[in-house]
Amino acid sequence: MAGTGTVQSPSRAEGGLLLAIVLGALVWSGIAPHDRLTWLLEVVWVLLGLPLVLALRHRFPLTRLLCWLLAVHAVILIYGGAHTYALTPLGLWAQESFDFARNHYDRLGHFAQGFVPAILARELLLRNTPLRPGGWLAYLCVAAALSFSAFFEMIEWWAALVWGGEADAFLATQGDVWDTQWDMFLAMCGAVLSLALLSRLHGRQLGQAPR
Repeated sequence: MAGTGTVQSPSRAEGGLLLAIVLGALVWSGIAPHDRLTWLLEVVWVLLGLPLVLALRHRFPLTRLLCWLLAVHAVILIYGGAHTYALTPLGLWAQESFDFARNHYDRLGHFAQGFVPAILARELLLRNTPLRPGGWLAYLCVAAALSFSAFFEMIEWWAALVWGGEADAFLATQGDVWDTQWDMFLAMCGAVLSLALLSRLHGRQLGQAPR
């Protein structure tokens, strides 16, 4: 692993807890989701990512920080998939309590879509390339998060082309013509904030010397 010492990964018990949380949420959400197609489109990332993380856990164990972030992101996706983003009870409560014009739970989802992938990109780049902490690494992490956000917007577009009105709940635009721009902007904000707040902790868990 390039440029890192011993990676601080979750203990077996901690990893089991994270797995139980994600699997429990996944099973709960799949029993009677509001819209089965939307549920599948939202949780497919968990269905693909979780087996990959488990398969590589011995050969390429992830840091504790990244594992917790991935678990939180999975729960955000699962909760949104169960209710659809426009109808999540948490978002509806915030809409009523703060007099918002719409359910903003999808904004949280897209913020997380930058916050978590930025640390994922940072871990992969630091462990598999000669890159070191600094401006170029930060730029590439934000760019990776933004590229994933843009790719997700294309997936929404393709879903609309394939399923038409049946994909409206997945798009979750709620009548906002600037929804796509908001989504990518919030992903960028999430990525920048994540790197600003967590890079030092992430470096310690990667076994890097303090800078």
